[in-house]
Formats: sequence, structure tokens, C-alpha cells
Amino acid sequence: MRHRGRKILAGLLACLLLQPAGGCSVPQPLRTTEQTRERDVERTAALPARYDYREAGRCPAPESQGSLGTCWAFATMMALESALMPEEQWNFSEDHISLRNSFGMDQDMGGDYTMSMAYLLAWQGPVTEEADPYGDGVSPDGLEAVKHVQEIQMLAPKDYEAIKRAVYFRGGVQTSLYTAAGGGAVAAEYYNEETHSYCYRGSEGPNHDVVIVGWDDAYPRENFTEDPGMDGAFLCMNSWGEGFGENGLFYVSYGDANLGNHSLVYTGIEEPDNFDRIYQSDLCGWLGQLGYGDEEAYFANVYEAEADGTLEAVGFYAVGEDTQYEVYIIEETADGEQLRLGRPAASGSFEHAGFYTVHLEEPVSVEAGTRFAAAVRVRTPGSVHPVAIEYAGSGGGLPGTVDLDDGEGYISADGRLWSRTEEQSGNVCLKVYGKDRGGS
Repeated sequence: MRHRGRKILAGLLACLLLQPAGGCSVPQPLRTTEQTRERDVERTAALPARYDYREAGRCPAPESQGSLGTCWAFATMMALESALMPEEQWNFSEDHISLRNSFGMDQDMGGDYTMSMAYLLAWQGPVTEEADPYGDGVSPDGLEAVKHVQEIQMLAPKDYEAIKRAVYFRGGVQTSLYTAAGGGAVAAEYYNEETHSYCYRGSEGPNHDVVIVGWDDAYPRENFTEDPGMDGAFLCMNSWGEGFGENGLFYVSYGDANLGNHSLVYTGIEEPDNFDRIYQSDLCGWLGQLGYGDEEAYFANVYEAEADGTLEAVGFYAVGEDTQYEVYIIEETADGEQLRLGRPAASGSFEHAGFYTVHLEEPVSVEAGTRFAAAVRVRTPGSVHPVAIEYAGSGGGLPGTVDLDDGEGYISADGRLWSRTEEQSGNVCLKVYGKDRGGS
């Protein structure tokens, strides 16, 4: 059950303030009619007062983490599995995500969702449970991801409406609780074993990950050991086996102190042949942020083409809600500090924070061995450090895990003068996806 809670976010999001920046406007995004219609439906459709994945055929089978600190891994894989149900039935490996990520931690050391995001977005997994069974402490070499995760949305804290819409339209929502006790049990003062209901209203931070798989607005407040002050509860899937709760599930009050403060939903799960290439230097993902004391900044990565082909898309984080962006591709780049931006290759906005894959309006041809750059202008309302980085500076980072020699990243206040992010102990979180000439 051990869980690193927000240690990564609290310790590693060391925001590095550079020089003041001027502001530039970002054009309003263009969306297709189909995309707009789908978004409108998800935002405005009436939701039922009660919803249950078990009744909808979308609930994964209950599993147990045993005595290891892998609740975060189980929550991630259960959320992924639910996002593909009922059309696809998968059993993804918790062993692989907890042993084959880039953080170099033992399974009994705990973890959290930042590790999950980094592992999945780097295409390190998921793999199947059959290929890497849980609990033997061994993970085979050479296993390849059976899905490519291209988008993960992070919902605003305590936005229960957004959580419900994500559960209903997308998949199970990974979130965190404070459970007070270890060893696959919760303290009796917070958990009603007869009604399988839980509510903690204290000040302790979260130490356990679960997955929201339903809700009941009329769930009686009397079912909890302490009156939460309201009716209503989320139905959550745990990782303590079918002997806990209602065959592995339990109800958590809307009044719980931690539920919904950190909420992830896996919204972009694609086949592993969607791209032939991924260019990246941030295997540990979003661990810090850079900026200029302004809600707008530019960032870029320079890569060398590994094969003749085309650049198709880029992937990056939005560090807050309502982030607007412009994407640029600079061909045959010689000097990263002299990047010159031309016409945007894509533009748009994201409602929620998270990681997103943005397809270029037109593929860009590259030849093996040539250097190219991808650059992004972001504007995140209310942020002063809107650029996500993999951070290895003092006060954050895990020794030996963040490699600053595998990338060439840049940040700029105006898109003209650029500074190396590796000199600020960070790799830019900006991936590029491509297809080989003659590839799929």
C-alpha cells in the first residue's frame, strides 16, 4: 500500500525563474465539426444520478498488490483496462510498470501517478500480465508495449462533475486517498466494513491510489462511520483483492478530504503501430517546470532523424487548464540557439492539464542523419512556469535516473533568443512522432 504521495510533485516541481518575458497572442484553435460535436456532448449531456461500471460491463477483475508498495501501478493498469472496455478486454502487467520504469525504485518503495505517466508516455509499456506476471520480482527483457498511450488528462482538483464525465465517457479515473493503515486494511474510524464505505476528513495527505468506476449521488451519509455532511459517494476499485469491500470495490464519500484532488484519466490509447518513431529525452516525464514569470513561453527540442520518413505529430504537457499552443517544425537545424520559427504547423487548446499528442497539419519530410527541431509556444492562464521539464536539480530528482546527456532542449521568452535547458538541470518534455518512408 505504500505510496509516495505527492513527494515527486512537491519535491521535484522546482520552478526555475529566468528572465522577464513579453507577451504574444496565441490564435484561437480550429477544430473539426466532429471534434467539436464530441466535445460538446461530453460537456453538456445529462448524467445519471447513479452509474456503476459493474453494470455497464466496464469493470476490470479485482486484483491484489499483496505486501508490495504498488498500489499506483495497479490503479494505473486498472484505469487503462477500464478505458478500453467493454470493446477490448486486457490484463496489463503491474510487474512491468513497477520494475521497468526509469526511476530505478524497488517495488516496496511506493510510487505515484507521475511515474505511471512517464512509463506509459515513453512507450515503455503497457505489456500483458501473461508476458510479465506479478509478484515474482522478475521482469523479462525485451518486452514491447502492446498499446501506445498518447494522451492523459489531469482533471482540476475536486471537480466532481469533470470526474463523472470522464468516468462516463472515457474510463476509470485514477485518484488518491489517505487510508491511515497498512497491510491491506483501513482504520476502523474511517471505514464501515458493513456498508463498505469510507470517508476521511482530516489533514493527512494521500498515501494510496484507487480508481473511480462509478458514483451514487443518493448514497446515504448514514453509511459512513463519521457524518461527511452530505449524501453521495464515488464507487472505487481497490488493489487489495476480491476479499476487500464488495468484491474489491468500496464507496468513498464526496466529503472525503483527498479523493479527487489528483485525478487522471487515460484518454488516448492507440495501437502500437500508430507511429514508427518516437523522439524523446524525458524518460522520467514531468518533474519540474520552467518559465519567465509569465503565463507564456516557448520551448524546443532538437533531434537527429533516425531514418528517412516524415514527422507526423508532437507530444507535450499542458501544466494547467485552458492551455493554448502553437507547434512549429524547423527543418535541417544547425544551431539550436538560433532557432527561427516560421508558420505554425498546428495550433489549438486543451481544456485540462495533462499530456497531449498534436498531429501536424501536414507531415514534414526528413532524411536520416539530418537535425530538426520541434518548438511549441504555450500560454497557460495563471502560470508563471508553463514549460514542463524532466528535472534533475538539487532538492528533486532521483539519483541516477535523470539523464541530461540524452537531449538538446531550449526555452525562450520570445521565440527568438533561446537558452539550453540542460544548463538549468532539465530536459524539455517534448516528444516527436514519425513514420519511416514506406512505413505504416
